[in-house]
Amino acid sequence: MSERPEKIRCDACPVMCYIAEGRAGACDRYANEAGRIIRVDPLTILDRRIAKGDEVKPFLAADWDGREASGEDVVVSAIGAGTTYPDYKPAPFIVSREIEGVDCVTVVTEAIFSYCGVKVKIDTDRHLGAEASVVRAQGEPVGHVMTSEYGSQMLSLGGVDHLTGGTKPEGRATCAALLALCNKEAVELTVDGGATVIVQAGHAPIVDGVPEVRMRVGCGSATIGMFASQWKGLVDEVVVVDDHITGVVSEHQAGKVIDWPDTGIRIKGRRSTPGRYFKVAEPGLGWGGTDIEDPLSILDDWRVAKGARPGLTLLMVSTTGEHAAFYELDEALTPVAKPMPEALQASVDLIAQNCEPALCTVLFMGGAGGSLRSGVTRNPIHLTRSVHEDKTRVTLGGAPAYLWPGGGITVMVDVTALPDGAFGSVPTPALVAPLEFTTTRADYIALGGHGEVVRDLDDVLEAGGEYGDASRVIGGAE
Repeated sequence: MSERPEKIRCDACPVMCYIAEGRAGACDRYANEAGRIIRVDPLTILDRRIAKGDEVKPFLAADWDGREASGEDVVVSAIGAGTTYPDYKPAPFIVSREIEGVDCVTVVTEAIFSYCGVKVKIDTDRHLGAEASVVRAQGEPVGHVMTSEYGSQMLSLGGVDHLTGGTKPEGRATCAALLALCNKEAVELTVDGGATVIVQAGHAPIVDGVPEVRMRVGCGSATIGMFASQWKGLVDEVVVVDDHITGVVSEHQAGKVIDWPDTGIRIKGRRSTPGRYFKVAEPGLGWGGTDIEDPLSILDDWRVAKGARPGLTLLMVSTTGEHAAFYELDEALTPVAKPMPEALQASVDLIAQNCEPALCTVLFMGGAGGSLRSGVTRNPIHLTRSVHEDKTRVTLGGAPAYLWPGGGITVMVDVTALPDGAFGSVPTPALVAPLEFTTTRADYIALGGHGEVVRDLDDVLEAGGEYGDASRVIGGAE
């Protein structure tokens, strides 16, 4: 009877898996190869001289063709680098290279983030749910609805309270949703009391099974400001239906400036300034992000004393041009649907042409603090100060990050700017993201960096690191 191979312990994350020969740990990122813990994915080198997404090849050092690996165009990313956990040791790779004649150092590590999440911007005027409503994935709460922005709905997902502060199923569902979103995969989310939406970075959202095509050109008032002069002479009245601000051209300042005659129209809702109405209906998936299917439901009785008359024509349109209808008042001053005149249809089409395509944007956000900074320097506060003083540049997977002001190193990055598969996870649960710090060698030494383990890029490519010697070069330019 053969003996079972001895398992070895992986110290790359807090789970501390015991891994058998030829097997991977719970994260699927580290494996036991001949009694040695290796990183399953290769170290990734970004070459901006190659079109983005073009992969030259994964290669072992022995197969390296000597491709030039220096200058600002070539970046050692942290993808596949391995981690500094438990942070008593220097980062896996601290690489020296020359940029525009300056000796620079890039510190790369795959950081384990419990304090992280994503901000999701969904370009649609559809109502996804009330502000602060719970957002769920796999039935578990993973975030909430934020304040909406101009033409977009916003979600905040993840965070330490969902990852580790709730139930185990909540933590697992949150981690899975964040990982998929950050790796540019589609995720189905449901909003309590609202819609179901499929979100995927760089793709149009799908709301309650219907793909969105475009985001609104503006609110109802802004739409009138843009197109009032093009409607004059073609129609007697225009109402632009919008959940936030419904516009009426004859009352609006844009109409007054071009001497648009009064029509006697009356709109249900709360009047703001002339020609601008709030709360004409409830939010929903209908006209202009409202819950109405019949636009006439927002009209009150017409006033003869203010210009209403039989034969008066009316265009009602949404802020995307998706919904539009043409009416004529009969003898009882009741709007009657009529075929859309070609000239007016052209103006509706113009609204649609001025709408940008609907898109989902996913921003990863995390706090790069804690002890991972000790993988960069013996005195972590020096790194924080250097980052905020713009002496040290922070990137994630080679992509520039937005640094939040204030304390700590809180960063945000568009996930579509990173190579595919850049993010990972560990079962704590937490997300793993590639993190790079770049500064001059002089500044690196000044902030207390691990100068004794700095290596040049050619040496990294030839010899690899603690977790193996596999590496790859991929394109990093648009």
